[in-house]
Amino acid sequence: MPTESRAVQQVVLRGIFKDYGEKRALSDISLTLEAGQVTALLGENGAGKSTLLGVLALQIRPTRGKLLFDGQDVSELDGVWLRQSLSLLSHEPRCYADLSARENLLFFAKLYGVGSDEQARSERVAELLAQVGLQSAADRPSRTFSRGMVQRLALARALVHRPGLLLLDEPYTGLDQEGVQLLSSLIADERARGAIVVVISHDFEPLAPLLDVAAVLRRGRLEKTQRYSSGECSREQLLKLYSRAAERPLARIA
Repeated sequence: MPTESRAVQQVVLRGIFKDYGEKRALSDISLTLEAGQVTALLGENGAGKSTLLGVLALQIRPTRGKLLFDGQDVSELDGVWLRQSLSLLSHEPRCYADLSARENLLFFAKLYGVGSDEQARSERVAELLAQVGLQSAADRPSRTFSRGMVQRLALARALVHRPGLLLLDEPYTGLDQEGVQLLSSLIADERARGAIVVVISHDFEPLAPLLDVAAVLRRGRLEKTQRYSSGECSREQLLKLYSRAAERPLARIA
């Protein structure tokens, strides 16, 4: 019987390394992600952010180290449960161009085992279409959508099964100001729901007030982590954190 995804209370990266031949993409990354928190991965291009997000999404297997969901190694967990418990919004929308927004979401709802029947899935899809502002375009083929509309649909697709771990890679890209505000509101809702949210973004202005943790990577290493009280982080604080970490010599990393 289809089931909703189970909440994930904690995800732990422990001593994660990732090598591509002689190139080391990640070096000894240890980080704990908690339910109801938003964590930003910051760093220059090539710092290892996307590789780390790929490890969390189970798309990249570490060379060494452990990834734990609620204290259990992912290798010991059921693959179906893992897929239902996480979601990745990447640069690719992963939606079908010839299907309507509604058809896309119904397809993914069924794929992820949302609801007990078609009626339950239809209700969840209608709820999401309203949340992302696509009700009036719900039955149009998504190939007719603007870039911003496609991004909204991709966001709805990522949220359809209420994942316990939500991974967002540059989610603000392509959104107008209304879309930016909508996305920030949805991220806040996911945090309030108890999801673990991890974001890669260069758009510090909308992201900063949402953050609980900022983790700065440099050349594959975790250079600095900083915790914030809810709503207290600002764009200027993130810029300062990012700049200081980027300037620190690697030899000084503990």
